[in-house]
Amino acid sequence: MPRSPRSQGWPTPRLGFGGWLLLAGFLLTLLSSVRADRDFAQILQNAEKRYGTLGPARERIEAWSQMLQGERNAPEREQLNAVNRFFNQQLSFQDDTRIWRQIDYWATPVESLIKGAADCEDYALAKYFSLRRLGVPSEKLRITYVKALAQNQAHMVLTFYASPTADPLVLDNLIGDIRPASQRKDLLPVYAFNAEGLYLPGANGGKRSSDSKKLSRWQDVLQKMQTEGFAVGDG
Repeated sequence: MPRSPRSQGWPTPRLGFGGWLLLAGFLLTLLSSVRADRDFAQILQNAEKRYGTLGPARERIEAWSQMLQGERNAPEREQLNAVNRFFNQQLSFQDDTRIWRQIDYWATPVESLIKGAADCEDYALAKYFSLRRLGVPSEKLRITYVKALAQNQAHMVLTFYASPTADPLVLDNLIGDIRPASQRKDLLPVYAFNAEGLYLPGANGGKRSSDSKKLSRWQDVLQKMQTEGFAVGDG
C-alpha cells in the first residue's frame, strides 16, 4: 500500500523553549479565566437562592467579575485605580441603618453590589477583597479606621503600602482619586487591620498590636464570603 506524501498530513508542531513558555502562559491564563467564570457563576447562583431574581444587581456582579478578569495581569497601580473607580461608581453611599436596619453592619462585596449601596467600611472591604482576588498580598493592604476631620466623624478607608515603610496610598469613597496619606491631612488614622493583624498608627508603617482574628465582625465577613462562594481563606 503506497504511503501518503508527508505534505498531505498535518504538520508536526515544533516549538522552541520560548514557544513552550508562551503556550504555558496562555494555558494558565485560560485556566484562570475559566476558574473565575465558574466562581462567579456559583456566586450568582448562591445570590439568587438568597435574594431571588437579582435584576440590576446581576449586572453589577457581572461587571465586577469582568473588571477583575480585565485587571488580572495589570500593574498594581492600575489595579488600584480600577478597583477604586469601580466601587466608587457602582455603589451609592448610605448608612447601615438605611441599608440594613442595623447600627453597624459589615457587608461583603456581594451584599453591597446586591444593594447597590454601602457605607464607608463596605467600600473599604469591597476594595480590599477585590485586590486580594487580583493577587495583591494582604500585607500590602490595610483596612484603616480614621477620623474624617472635615466631617468630624469616624470613617474607614483602604490603604496600600508599596513597601512596609512606604507612605501609603489611600483608597477612599469620599474623593475619587487615590492620594498618598501624607496628602490627606483631613484624615487622622486610629488603627488598621488586615489578615496579618491589627496595627496602631506610627512611624515606619505603624506597630502590629494584636491578631485580626479577634475582630468578630472581620471573621463574620470572611465566613459570609465563603458561604457566598468567594473563597478568601484568612483574608
